[in-house]
Amino acid sequence: MATEYNITNYITVIDPQALTSISPTLLSISQAKDLWYKVKPCGRLVRPVAPTRIPGRYLSHQEGLPKLPVPSLQQTCERYLATLEPIVDEEELSHTKELLAEFQKAGGVGERLQKGLERRARKTENWVSWLKSNPNPVLKYTIWCCCTSGLWFAAKLIAGVLDFKTMIDNETLPVEYLGGKQLCMNQYYQVLSSCRVPGLKRDSVVNHAHRSRPPTHITVVHNFQFFVLDVYNSDGTPLTVDQLYMQLEKVWSSSLQTNKEPIGILTSNQRNSWGKAYNNLIKDKTNKDSVQAIQKSIFTVCLDAPMPCVSDELYHSRAAVQMLHGGGSRWNSGNRWFDKTLQFIIGEDGSCGLMYEHAPAEGPPIVSLIDHVVEYTKKSEMVRTPMVPLPMPQKLRFNITPEIKKDIEKAKQNMNIMVHDLDVKVIVFSHFGKNVPKTHKMSPDAFIQMGLQLAYYRMYQRCCATYESASLRMFKLGRTDTIRSCSIDSANFVKAMDDPAKQKIEKVTLLEKAVKAHRAYTDMAIHGQAIDRHLLGLKLQAIEDLTSMPEIFMDTSYAVANHYNLSTSQVPAKTDCVMCFGPVAPDGYGVCYNPMAEHINFAVSAFNSCNETNAAHMAQRLEEALLDMRMLLESTPKAKL
Repeated sequence: MATEYNITNYITVIDPQALTSISPTLLSISQAKDLWYKVKPCGRLVRPVAPTRIPGRYLSHQEGLPKLPVPSLQQTCERYLATLEPIVDEEELSHTKELLAEFQKAGGVGERLQKGLERRARKTENWVSWLKSNPNPVLKYTIWCCCTSGLWFAAKLIAGVLDFKTMIDNETLPVEYLGGKQLCMNQYYQVLSSCRVPGLKRDSVVNHAHRSRPPTHITVVHNFQFFVLDVYNSDGTPLTVDQLYMQLEKVWSSSLQTNKEPIGILTSNQRNSWGKAYNNLIKDKTNKDSVQAIQKSIFTVCLDAPMPCVSDELYHSRAAVQMLHGGGSRWNSGNRWFDKTLQFIIGEDGSCGLMYEHAPAEGPPIVSLIDHVVEYTKKSEMVRTPMVPLPMPQKLRFNITPEIKKDIEKAKQNMNIMVHDLDVKVIVFSHFGKNVPKTHKMSPDAFIQMGLQLAYYRMYQRCCATYESASLRMFKLGRTDTIRSCSIDSANFVKAMDDPAKQKIEKVTLLEKAVKAHRAYTDMAIHGQAIDRHLLGLKLQAIEDLTSMPEIFMDTSYAVANHYNLSTSQVPAKTDCVMCFGPVAPDGYGVCYNPMAEHINFAVSAFNSCNETNAAHMAQRLEEALLDMRMLLESTPKAKL
């Protein structure tokens, strides 16, 4: 794991068949590695408990969850060495073994740091929550789809989110289970009415939903102009779809001219730069009030201008990057407030999506929200619209000084550089889905991960550090840890796969062993026994203690282990969708996938500035690897896991 949590950005793609008057939904991009809960290797899926309205249910459920354990020092050191073996040379590995032996000596620095973490675990609800995020450039999650009427769909979408919000407010969300164990639901209560706030040294997340008078408005942005739209009637009932549509029409018609200064693009800048610009921006009272209205809003709706036309083959990939960054300062990048936890994006051309700021929560709440909204948009509106005139949505004003204008220009330049550097390729692997791995009694996730290992090895003739997210929601306030998909067993398999001297049955045996190893690591990770959060905690404990940094964290092996050339994530959604996120290393790939029954949605990203990586080439190699693995299994007699 890297030495800090990164903010992740994602997109989701929805199949046209999943909606009535809506066509596909799309993807996302990010700079990180934390996301999405995993299915336990035994194959038991997350299952909800039938919702019942019980007062105080959320708190009583949370109190019953166990605390996240601190793994033993010896166990983590042994497993750390095992993960290094396929990615560092023998000389480096030997040197690291010596450092770890010294680190683990009785009464030594490792034992002292371990005791510090254990004390912290006893005193806090979750010791990992202490691993705070440092300032980071912002990229988000997104979902995209199409519809016949942008504003009408926007109105139904808003109503669907408010319907989901009612379950959150009433604490009637179905509690989720994994392997028979209840999961922490805290993250569901963090995504609405929340916002990331820039700081000069460290950002913070503010949640206004828990205040005595929670927000009753959303923000709508059109042509770079922000509006406050109250979404509840005076009696506390949410506006109907008809009412919401009429209010959106008012916003649209009163902002037909593009604002010359896209104030929202400031939020896309590097966090330190945005922190300084933010302090300068809110010195003005009008600006401060407008910013706070955005931050307090339940969520934001972005009504986008059309994007450039592309071929059908490139459409999903183009829509993905639109949802992620807006396409640059010339297009819709100024039509965002990137710090907002939830931004729903609806294009003038009929596209729509969701952008998600990762700081408050992981992916599961967003996936549930997506599924709920998609189902809600299929329903006919049954509520009679009150014959009550509604006030005009309030336009938010900003006073732009020369200094703020200069900050905006810098943000435009930086955004355009990032836009041109990001390469995203979205594919639908239509040859098979979860059905094939399951036929051979293999975990679909582990099978796909081995496909990624094979694809990367074929491209570069080496193995690399690989990140896959594992949920820690079995524990109170649990977030994520790392599944290290590159193992000794995966390395043995990929090296043997194209070796003509190896027999097919031997290759199958090595594949089976690699899949089992991945399943075992996944199970270990979701039960709080992975290595990465533990190692990071030990490192930060040393920093807090103001002692010299232990040599294991200055070691070349540690740098290699945390340089993720493959950053990956599975999206477990009912909706036919896929998330996409950006690489976490300059010479790396971001790969997100959603295995459906008979196909798999993939989003692969890379940076154009790196001559060694190419998203389209990786996507092609991945497709070839999966097909070759299926052929190997089907052409080898008695291939059983």
